[in-house]
Amino acid sequence: MRPLRIEFCGEWYDVVPPADFHIGRESDLVIDDNPYLHRRFLRIYEDFGLWWLGNVGNLLTATVTDASGQVQAWLAPGARLPIVFERMHVLFSAGSTTYEFTIHSGEDYYNTSIPLTSDAGTTTIAPVLLTTNQRLLIVALAEQILRQTSPGRGEIPTSAQAAARLHWSMTTFNRKLDNVCEKLDKIGVAGLRGGKGNLATNRRLRLVEYAVATRLVSAEDLYLLTRNDDEQAEAPAEQPGI
Repeated sequence: MRPLRIEFCGEWYDVVPPADFHIGRESDLVIDDNPYLHRRFLRIYEDFGLWWLGNVGNLLTATVTDASGQVQAWLAPGARLPIVFERMHVLFSAGSTTYEFTIHSGEDYYNTSIPLTSDAGTTTIAPVLLTTNQRLLIVALAEQILRQTSPGRGEIPTSAQAAARLHWSMTTFNRKLDNVCEKLDKIGVAGLRGGKGNLATNRRLRLVEYAVATRLVSAEDLYLLTRNDDEQAEAPAEQPGI
């Protein structure tokens, strides 16, 4: 078994068999002193000749993708998956903070291809078509993470903070958030459907995890915020009584 390397906040950690490696609040990789984070949340270990990533927590979930963002899994408590790509990105949220780290492996058991259509013209991986405002909303929520130069941590704004960042009313923000979550829910993205036990905070965090992990938005989209600021500054002020 080849050792693994983990990148987090510009620092590197080596995982050498046969020792297990834990990630959490009080672990081999100390993510943060965030009280919402498990002391031991994720475990990397060797089994059946492969490296595995397991969720040993009881509340939090993690989003795991390959380097291309085309392969995505939601790692629930008690679940595990093999580390079969040369580079894997792991994102998870605790409280209002979203964290990201990268697992680097010397082996690549499976490759992912970029083309979205087969020779027969059938879609193999359906692209998500977002309106400009839907993309803008996601970028505003993920801004801190997208501005990172290496995997690390970022605070997810509240709905009120995000609405103010976009110069939108709360009614407009909530309507557009509902629309983009509904669109992604229809294509099978878990954790975005409203209902009992699914708070708006969790929905925003899950939306950011999915969008960043699958490259639905990237640092290249940050210009949308600047353009929106410029457009709002040039817009005529609303006159009283109108």
